[in-house]
Amino acid sequence: MTETAADAPLTRDDAARGDRLLIALDIDGTVLLEDETLSPGVVDAVADAASHGHIVTIATGRSWESTHRIVDWLGLDPRFVVTANGATIMERDEQEPTGYRRHIVETFDATEVLDHIERHLPDANYMVELADGSRLFNNFLDDWDLSRPNAHRVEIEEMKGREVTRVVVVSDEHDNGEFADFVENMGLQQVSYSVGWSAWLDIAPHGINKATALEQVRQLLDVAAHRVVVMGDGRNDIQMLDWARDAGGEAVVMGQAIPEVAEHATRVTGSVEDGGVAQALEALGVTSR
Repeated sequence: MTETAADAPLTRDDAARGDRLLIALDIDGTVLLEDETLSPGVVDAVADAASHGHIVTIATGRSWESTHRIVDWLGLDPRFVVTANGATIMERDEQEPTGYRRHIVETFDATEVLDHIERHLPDANYMVELADGSRLFNNFLDDWDLSRPNAHRVEIEEMKGREVTRVVVVSDEHDNGEFADFVENMGLQQVSYSVGWSAWLDIAPHGINKATALEQVRQLLDVAAHRVVVMGDGRNDIQMLDWARDAGGEAVVMGQAIPEVAEHATRVTGSVEDGGVAQALEALGVTSR
């Protein structure tokens, strides 16, 4: 892990010269605390960065339906937002109720994955998200935001044979460390997956992650590859951290992250509780605070 990106220091003067920064923030553990309150100073910090001409957006594992309110809380209106761990890229559209429409949606047939995991975890909790954002689940979990009208309880068999953007599996039988090892030995193939802080498995289409989506966004916005800054704290952020670092940008990891994630950083900032996003933006010179 290095202290900062070696090739191109990021300063406010870059924006004045037309070298905008694309700043992509994870949500949970980066922008939001566990109680769903905002990290100290983050609203003012991202507003300040935007006022200097930089593009601040979100790259999250959440669906758009549970992301758009966070975008509103932050006072952001980026052209593109990355959700569902890269499987869905939302584009601003004022004609839509939430102000955004689905620009790119990546899906895969859930059948083979569900068959495979069900053999290993027959008693787990399963949820799939369809291309239109609707959800099918076998057991109610508060963390899955299932109160919306387009969430339906079904048997696992009814989830199969459908094109989905993601499959989520939560096992009550494992703690976090055990589950990560268990999934590694499960032999999942032809999909992309990450294990969360809890016994939470999030599966996306093969080759799709936050980094692949952000690269599309970067090209669409015509931002130089080395003018990217990403911030995250979880295993599902590792690909985008590597993407930014390898391009000569900044890969910022929150202070509470586990070593497995922190080793992918160009710099480690404060914890989410201590206002790590605001601290990092100030340290990078993209805010005036």
